Amino acid sequence: MRFLHTMIRVRDLDASLAFFCDLLGLEVVRRDDYSKGRFSLIFLAAPGDAQSVATDKALARRESPTIELTWNWDPEDYGSARNFGHLAFEVDDIYAACDRLMAGGVTINRPPRDGHMAFVRSPDLVSVELLQKGEPKAPAEPWASMPNTGVW
Repeated sequence: MRFLHTMIRVRDLDASLAFFCDLLGLEVVRRDDYSKGRFSLIFLAAPGDAQSVATDKALARRESPTIELTWNWDPEDYGSARNFGHLAFEVDDIYAACDRLMAGGVTINRPPRDGHMAFVRSPDLVSVELLQKGEPKAPAEPWASMPNTGVW
């Protein structure tokens, strides 16, 4: 057995791609549009996983590890998505990642006060955990005194 992907239903594909690709830095590795079923599947991978995805493709295997964004072309209400749990990504610099997300209009729900962990939510209310690579960074402002906002 091997892990393949996590699927997330998204309401607004452009907003979700902006969040996951432009702000978090993931890359689209495959897109399949199904006009008969009126949906699209977009598979994303972290830049560090691009080689394993390419190797899987070359071996005619399903790509892993990826996130599958499922976009139904007709609007649907998926609720708050809190039953999903969260996605987790390791980042080289948690403060820089949170700065980039905030500059992109994303609320930092659980700031990285400890220099180690933060939580944000995607446009579809999916919780995303960011973990500092290696040892935690030293506590720094504005993060050290920033309160939690909302839920994650």
